[in-house]
Amino acid sequence: MAGPGTACLVTLVERSTRFLAARRLDARDSRTVVDLLVEMVAAAPEGVRSAPLSTLTWDQGPELAQTARFTEATGFRVYFCDPRSPRQKGTNENTNGLLRQHFPKGADFSRVGDDEVREAQDQLNGRPRETLGWRTPAEALSEAGGALTA
Repeated sequence: MAGPGTACLVTLVERSTRFLAARRLDARDSRTVVDLLVEMVAAAPEGVRSAPLSTLTWDQGPELAQTARFTEATGFRVYFCDPRSPRQKGTNENTNGLLRQHFPKGADFSRVGDDEVREAQDQLNGRPRETLGWRTPAEALSEAGGALTA
């Protein structure tokens, strides 16, 4: 999710539990993006890090040019969506839509604090979802064996 400046949000969503990790980023160059993603994976709950098929689906773009470095650091395989095919990462697109309730399109993330991002993330992880049988993503992750240590 990007606003008018260079600052943006980076989101990781675990597909089966809908558990969200979101962080603010001040620069969108590949090194900075990959460094942040590696940090986010390292800080993610165990159930996210140790998923048997740990993968990341990414849009076509220069931000993840250092895919090999990310894979080496995390063990996650990276898949790229076809151009103009957001349906190939529907869970992430849906979650970004929910984040827009907190940060409307065009929000200037250079003016958004890390605490605000964490609060929105925590609210979404505590929000019951129909697709999860009205459990929250935090509950679904916990039931799947992912300790919430992050």
